Order: sequence, then C-alpha cells, then structure tokens
Amino acid sequence: MRIAIAGGHGKVARLLSHDLTKRGDVPVALVRQLAHVDDVVADGAEGVVLDLERANARDVAEAIAGADAVVFAAGAGPGSGADRKDTVDRAGAALLADGAEQAGVRRYVLVSSMGAGAPPPPGTDEVFAAYLAAKHAAEQDLRDRDLDWTILRPGGLTDGPAQGLVRLDESVPQGSIPRADVAAVLAALLHEPASAGLVLELVQGVVPIDAAIAAVIEHAD
Repeated sequence: MRIAIAGGHGKVARLLSHDLTKRGDVPVALVRQLAHVDDVVADGAEGVVLDLERANARDVAEAIAGADAVVFAAGAGPGSGADRKDTVDRAGAALLADGAEQAGVRRYVLVSSMGAGAPPPPGTDEVFAAYLAAKHAAEQDLRDRDLDWTILRPGGLTDGPAQGLVRLDESVPQGSIPRADVAAVLAALLHEPASAGLVLELVQGVVPIDAAIAAVIEHAD
C-alpha cells in the first residue's frame, strides 16, 4: 500500500513510517519544511513538502495522487495558540479530506484525541479546550463524508518503548499510551478495511494489537 501521512515529521508519524516500511508499504510523509525531508527519507518514507495551512485542495490531491490511504497525524504542536489548533487540527484535517476526495483516495484514518466531543473537564486551559474542540470538529466533518474513515482517539502520549499490548474500544478509561504503540495500531488499522466507520479510543492495556482490533470489529458486526 502507498500511504500518505499528513504531519509526516511528527513523532507518531515517523514511527508509523518505520512500521509501514517494515510491512512492505510505501509511506509518503507530507512535511511543512524542506529541511525535514532528509529525516523522513531516513525513516523509509518518500518526502513531499506540503504546508496544509497554505495549500488548497488541488495541492493536496496532487501530493497524494496514487495513494491507497491517507493518515492525518498533523498537529499545531506544543506552544501553539488556540487559533492554530483550529487552522491545523480542524481545517488541516478537512483539507486533507478534500484532497482525498479529489484524488479518489477513499481510505482515511484520523488521529484524534480522547476527550474530543466531551465537555472539557473543569480547569482545562483555553488552548487545550480549543484543541479538543478542533479535534471534535474534524471528526464531525469526516463522519459526514463518503470516505472509508476510521477515527483513533489515543490517550495521553508517552515516549516509552512499544509494549504491543493495548486497550482499544469505543470507550475506555482514561490512560496513557506510548507513541510507538499508537503508530503500530495505525498501521494495523490501515490494513484492516473492516475498521472503516469505527471511532476507537486507545490506551495501554493487556491485549495484543491484532487481537484488540479483531475484537472491536467483531463487536461492531
């Protein structure tokens, strides 16, 4: 499979490129800066410079032409304000979907967040509340499209080593998850067409990834 990854220089995205390459796939890392191309090439990906905050749908369609699937793993990142949570986490995800529709790429996997769609807990700071609102809006936009979408909502992200053991379901208790395991789950979901139409929460657990995905698909049926 040829898989285009928006936010291709991010931590989860780079781990995903490694995982996809090991599977024999061709990751295409969409990056904002030319300086990031060498890094993603070293991960085994093709590097394509595309700034979702400045691009239009035609630009995106051209960048992902020939892909079998797209993954939205972009984010405004730490230190960004509420405005960029909207322009990247919401509008960027929608623009990728616009481009996918133009390019005829039906498979779309969105990296969202636990808490998207729920009222922010008391004391949540303004920027994080804007982030959750942007993720929820991106989810809603995707649900309304005629695409084979899957939405993954990881818990708190850590940089620990992959465990290969997760808790994955429509709703799970709050928890954390290594970025490496998020990447592994994304790679597995991309190879499981029956996961289309599912919104899944993800934290560290005790079930092997493939078994966890098989269980949620069986439950959905």
